[in-house]
Amino acid sequence: MNDAGRKKELLSGLEREMVENTALPLREANVVFGEGNPNAALMFIGEAPGFHEDRLKRPFVGRGGQLLTEQILALGWKREDVYITNILKRRPPDNRDPLPEEIEAYKPYVKRQIEIINPKVIVTLGRFAMNYFLPQAKITRDQGRVFDVGGRMIVPMFHPAAALRGTGVMNLFKESFKQLPDIVHGKVKPTAVESTAALEQTQPTRQTNLF
Repeated sequence: MNDAGRKKELLSGLEREMVENTALPLREANVVFGEGNPNAALMFIGEAPGFHEDRLKRPFVGRGGQLLTEQILALGWKREDVYITNILKRRPPDNRDPLPEEIEAYKPYVKRQIEIINPKVIVTLGRFAMNYFLPQAKITRDQGRVFDVGGRMIVPMFHPAAALRGTGVMNLFKESFKQLPDIVHGKVKPTAVESTAALEQTQPTRQTNLF
C-alpha cells in the first residue's frame, strides 16, 4: 500500500471511531469529517459545519465554501489538491459559535487528523480555528501572517463567510490567499515562532502534492 492509501485508511478508521463515540457532543447532526488529498501539503481548517455541510456531509459547500473553492481555483489548484475540514465535525444548532467544551471534545480527533495528513501549511479560517493553534492571536491583527507552531506553518485568515459580509474583509481575504503558493514553497518565512499544547511537534515526512 502506498503512502496515500495508508493515510486514507487511517483517516477512515478515525472517522469510524468518531462516529461510534457516543460521548461526543452535537450527535444530532451528521459527521462532516473532511475531504481532499491525504498527502496534501496544505490543509484548510474552519470552525464548524453549517446547514449545507450538515446536509451533504461535506465541508465548505455553502456560499462561504464557494468562495473558498473560487480562490483555490484562482491559484491554479483544485479542491482535490488540498485537505479541507473543521475543528468541530458536527454542526452546532442554528450555526451558533462552537462552545469551549465542544472544541475540547473534538480536539483529539483534529490532532490525529493533522498527524495523519502531516501538512506543511495549515490555513485557519476564522478565529475559532486560529485560536486552536494560537490562543493569544487576534484575527484582525494576525490574519495573513505566518506563524511557526511546532515546526508547522500556521496562516490565520478570515472565514470566507466573514469575507462575504464586507468589501474590506474580502480584499484582505483575497490578498492573504495569493501568498499561499509562496508559503507552501518555503518562499515566505514565518513572522513569529509560537509554542502551544494544541499542536505537538511531529517530524515532517516527504509530501506528495500537486503544487
